[in-house]
Amino acid sequence: MSLAGRKIVYLVSEDWYFCSHRLPIARAARDAGAEVVVATRVREHGARIEAEGFRLVPLELSRSGRNPIHDLATLVDLIRLYRRERPDITHHVALKPALYGSIAAWLTGTPMMVNAFAGMGFVFISDGLFARAVRHFVRASFRFLLNRPNSRVIVQNPDDFALFAETIGVAPGRITIIRGSGVDTEHYRPTPEPDGVPVAVCVSRMLWDKGIGELVEAARLLRDRGTALRIRLVGPRDDNPAAIPAETLAAWSQEGIVEVAGASDDIAGEYARAHIAVLPSYREGLPKSLLEAAAAGLPMVATDVPGCREVCRHDETGLLVPLKSSAPLADALQTLAEDASLRARYGAAARALTETAFAEPIIVSQTMGLYESAPSP
Repeated sequence: MSLAGRKIVYLVSEDWYFCSHRLPIARAARDAGAEVVVATRVREHGARIEAEGFRLVPLELSRSGRNPIHDLATLVDLIRLYRRERPDITHHVALKPALYGSIAAWLTGTPMMVNAFAGMGFVFISDGLFARAVRHFVRASFRFLLNRPNSRVIVQNPDDFALFAETIGVAPGRITIIRGSGVDTEHYRPTPEPDGVPVAVCVSRMLWDKGIGELVEAARLLRDRGTALRIRLVGPRDDNPAAIPAETLAAWSQEGIVEVAGASDDIAGEYARAHIAVLPSYREGLPKSLLEAAAAGLPMVATDVPGCREVCRHDETGLLVPLKSSAPLADALQTLAEDASLRARYGAAARALTETAFAEPIIVSQTMGLYESAPSP
C-alpha cells in the first residue's frame, strides 16, 4: 500500500517501548511513503528513533496518573502538537496515551485516530481506591471518544474485544483484533538447552500485577521441596503505581530465593540461557515477553488470564495456572523442570505458533491494512 503524502504521529509513553513494540510498524509506514513523527518520553533511545528517519518530539507523559496538574499540562502539549503537525493519522499506544491523545485528536479535528490497547493497565486491574475512582471516568470518556467516526480501536485478544464492546460500549465495527506487536522470528530462534540446573526466566517489568510476588512465593515452595530450579527475574522498575519497591527486590536477592537481574538489552540471550519462560501476570493484552520466549522455542508457565492464554496454550505450548495462586504455579514449574521431553514438545509447538500467528510481517500487514481506511489527504 502507499501512504505517500500522509503524516502519522505515534504517541507512546516511553522511547524504549516504542522501539521494542512499535518500531517495525513505523518502519513499514515510512517505507510506504508516510512522514513519521514519534512523540514520547525520551530517555535512552532518542538517537535510535531519529536514526530511523523519524522526527522525534520529546514529551513527558507520566505513567503514574496521580498528578492532575502534570497530566493537564501534557494534554495541552498534545493539543498544541496536533495543531502544529496536522497529522492525517494519530496512533496512540496504551491506555493513557489513548485517552489524552484521543481528546487532543478530537479537539483538533485529526482525520483518523488509531488507539492500540496492550492490555487494560492498572486502572482496570487494581481494586485500589485510586483505580476505582478513575475507572468510571475512563469508561465514559472512551465510550464517547472511541465511537467517533474517525476512530479505530486495536485490541490484542478476544477478552479485550468483549470488554470494549460490552462493558465500555464501543461499536464492534470500530474494533479490530491484531494479536500483539509482532515478534522477530529471526532474532529469537530456538537453541539447544543449556546444561546444568534448569532455569525459569520471567521477563517483565517489576510490578506486583505481573505476579512477581506469587512467583517469589512459588520459588520458596520449590526450595522447601528441594526442587532443582533457578528462577530469574529480568526487567526494569518504572513509575507505575504497581511498581515493586527497590528495597523489596533487594531483599529477595539477598535472601537468594530468586535472581534479580534488572533490565537487560539481551533478552534473546536470556532465553537462550533458560529452560522455561514464566509470566504469572494478572492480565495482559498479548505479552511480548511470552511471544519472544515462544519464538525462542521455550515452554511456558503463565496464568490463565486474557492475553497470556493466547500464547501459553495449556498442554500445547505450556501450562496455565490459576490467577494469584503460588502453589499451582510451583507445581507447574516443577513439572517442566523435571521433564525435558515435555519441555521439548511444548517448545516446538510454541515456535510453530509464532511463525503462523504472531510473526512481525503478519502484524505489520494487518496494521497497514487498518491505515488504508484513513481518509485521503
